[in-house]
Amino acid sequence: MGRRILITAGAAGIGRAIAERFISDGDQVAVCDADPDAVADFTAAHPDAIAGVADVTSETDMDTFLSDLEARWDGVDVVCANAGTGGPAGSVETLDYDDWQRCIATNVHGSFLTCRWAARLMKAQGHGLITMTSSTAGIFGYPLRAPYAAAKWAVIGMTKTLAMELGPHGIRVNAICPGAVEGPRMERVLERESAAAGRSVEATRAQYVKGVSMKTWVTAQDIANSIHFLASDAGNKISGQVLSIDGHTETLAP
Repeated sequence: MGRRILITAGAAGIGRAIAERFISDGDQVAVCDADPDAVADFTAAHPDAIAGVADVTSETDMDTFLSDLEARWDGVDVVCANAGTGGPAGSVETLDYDDWQRCIATNVHGSFLTCRWAARLMKAQGHGLITMTSSTAGIFGYPLRAPYAAAKWAVIGMTKTLAMELGPHGIRVNAICPGAVEGPRMERVLERESAAAGRSVEATRAQYVKGVSMKTWVTAQDIANSIHFLASDAGNKISGQVLSIDGHTETLAP
């Protein structure tokens, strides 16, 4: 009945695009998301998929959701540790510590809890693919976005390490680095960055485009298509890689 696919933060945005790409193949898909409304909307659109409310920073939430999923599937073929948050914007001396911690927790701790579960099941079955959603902020410095950059660089380090740990067991691990992705989430980022920099949203938007060789943003579907390729037979020797889907970012500096 198809592959078994888990996507965190999978009920909306990039995660939903990934989920729907695999659903179109007839795969078994499970998503968790911290937003109950997004989960309800996803369930209405895809009643045959598994969807639950879970905060990836909560070990209790994740243990409950993943234990239930394991009881249903007894294994998993592809895990997309996709959950993340943009965090606060501002110069380092102005940042709030609680905001810093929330950004690190969602992006890093959430990936850890997801991958810890995936690694155990995949080692037992001798195969699997894990993707972690980092960002071009995970490979560049990112002025006014220190928490986000720190978190996404950490995701790269986790990816490289897990690829080494799990490779001998037939498990591949890769990081996906989206550039600026069209959609509501990026619009909120633009507003925060513009306020922190004291410039208009349109000026910030133009700055993003200027820093990309192809002079374009990307779509959630672009990200979903790339992960779908990694999960295919054509991608079965790709591991430990940091794959930027971004039109070639040259800089994130203003």
